[in-house]
Amino acid sequence: MYDAIIIGAGPSGLTSALYLGRANKKVLVLESKSYGGQIINASTIENYPGIPSISGFDFATNLYEQVKRLGVEIKYETVLRVEPTKKVITKEREYQAKVVIIASGATNRKLGLEKEEEWIGKGISYCATCDGHFYKGKVVAVVGGGNTALEDAIYLSNLASKVYLIHRREEFRGEEKYLEEIKKKENIELVLKATVDSLHGETSLQSITIDQEGKKRNLFLDGLFIAIGQEPQNQIFQNVVELDEKGYIKTQEEILTKTRGIYAIGDARVKNLRQLTTATSDGSIAAVMALKEMD
Repeated sequence: MYDAIIIGAGPSGLTSALYLGRANKKVLVLESKSYGGQIINASTIENYPGIPSISGFDFATNLYEQVKRLGVEIKYETVLRVEPTKKVITKEREYQAKVVIIASGATNRKLGLEKEEEWIGKGISYCATCDGHFYKGKVVAVVGGGNTALEDAIYLSNLASKVYLIHRREEFRGEEKYLEEIKKKENIELVLKATVDSLHGETSLQSITIDQEGKKRNLFLDGLFIAIGQEPQNQIFQNVVELDEKGYIKTQEEILTKTRGIYAIGDARVKNLRQLTTATSDGSIAAVMALKEMD
């Protein structure tokens, strides 16, 4: 019997574990991949209060080590489902807790094109800071219109000889400061009102066809970086939570689900702002509410 089981070892889940660990509770964190969540891919974090600049990897690692020092158990297992009784079933075994905190985050949204998944690591990537160094002096493209896409284009422009920034609209959703920096980059070409139509190559990506206002155009590339947002993976929790039309968990009073003793935090839940600060905020709120539930 655990006091709390936390599903997900991203910033929100690890923050909950930190608070609960400091309260001397028996805590288990279950993670299917690696600690850190999406933030581990950020090259630089400059908007977290009190930390002028830090890499996403260093931030996640610091938080992970901080939690481990408190004696929190972290196991790498895939969760299959959660019962209303707060029983958590993984591929390996079953666990029981007094409260469950869902911090499952979200995954990268795909273009849905033929060969896309097959060529991941062979010209297709969803993480510029992870894979950008493979494309020094080469030609790449970034697809997307938000902050991630703009940051990826800037980062890659310092490595690649040429960066195409492809966006389906004429206006970007990202912050103006990134756009200003992009305009100063001579090796970034904006390809607006365009979508990626198809991928081409033998055993890896060699070119793409884009549809720009009804006209087809081929771009010869060494790498394509896809940054079109994220999508949650919450279907396994449908019996204990309510999902919105996009698959995010609906909550009341910030993090409460429809099942007592089960909380949803971070990018997995419906919220107006998905940032590192709101993720850690969710984590601390969930831990405090969970402590009250245990009393």
